[in-house]
Amino acid sequence: MTPLDQAPSPIPGTRGNRPALGFTLYLAGALCFAFNSSVVKTILETPVEAPALSAVRSTGAFLLLLLIVAVTRPHALKVRRDEVLLLLAYGVVGLSMTQFLYFVAIENLPIGVALVLEFTAPILVVLWVRFGRRQYVRPWVWLGLVLALIGLALITQVWQGLNSLDLNAIGVAAGLGAACALALFYLLGEARQRGQHPRDSVSLTMWGFGGATLFWAVAQPWWSFPWSDFSGDATLLAGPTLPVWSLTAWMIVMGTVVPFTLVVAALAWISAAQASTVGMIEPLAAALIAWIILGEVLTPLQIAGGITVLAGVYIAERSR
Repeated sequence: MTPLDQAPSPIPGTRGNRPALGFTLYLAGALCFAFNSSVVKTILETPVEAPALSAVRSTGAFLLLLLIVAVTRPHALKVRRDEVLLLLAYGVVGLSMTQFLYFVAIENLPIGVALVLEFTAPILVVLWVRFGRRQYVRPWVWLGLVLALIGLALITQVWQGLNSLDLNAIGVAAGLGAACALALFYLLGEARQRGQHPRDSVSLTMWGFGGATLFWAVAQPWWSFPWSDFSGDATLLAGPTLPVWSLTAWMIVMGTVVPFTLVVAALAWISAAQASTVGMIEPLAAALIAWIILGEVLTPLQIAGGITVLAGVYIAERSR
């Protein structure tokens, strides 16, 4: 999911001058993220498991972003003592759990369903702002919440039971858990950017992946890491057979670092509020790509539910 709540400070004199460029960059980033979901699911259909893939993605993204930050803004490599715990929480709880739970969700659910579940995170953020921080939000948030709940009910068809649509409780729980982790990821990132010594979004994400890398290095030490699982091949639907390591490299570069860079560049030309409209394309594009590449077909009711959820998220985001 694209980092809408981590918009960097605009470049003076740029925002608003070339909005078409901003929208184009953001759309490209969203499409990269969408395509990456099918790549990840293809990898997970091999012996590679979600914890190992999460560890590799975090480590690879951290090293590439570390190189980018070291070249473009070396001063951001310095970490203040008072931000260490926040950065660790940002990476360990927010980032690592978000991607791990999402990986578990797409292992057990169609990609479109899993991504829509995760996309409810902005509603959780708005509810926290209203009840946790006791800040005013526009009444439209309640309409957004109702629409999201109706959409989720349509997706899962809870009145028939999860098994009726070949959905399982683990996948749904992981998708909703990813939404909670992503909401925390947004809130912690917002806190780090709006503190006394704010961080730019590039170095913030770099250190977030650094915290996630540290977490996985402890949870799944490299000396016992299942490297052999990445030595096999994976086959796309009616497509070529590719080495797992090549898909993994694509996931790190084209599915993580490149789209994030595009998003950050886009937010120098358009606002996060404008970008969120484009961001709604991501789950729809991911579902379409999964249908073409993986043969995943959603029912008309699930499609209607997904669109309803996204409409609710859009309205809720506008209520802040």
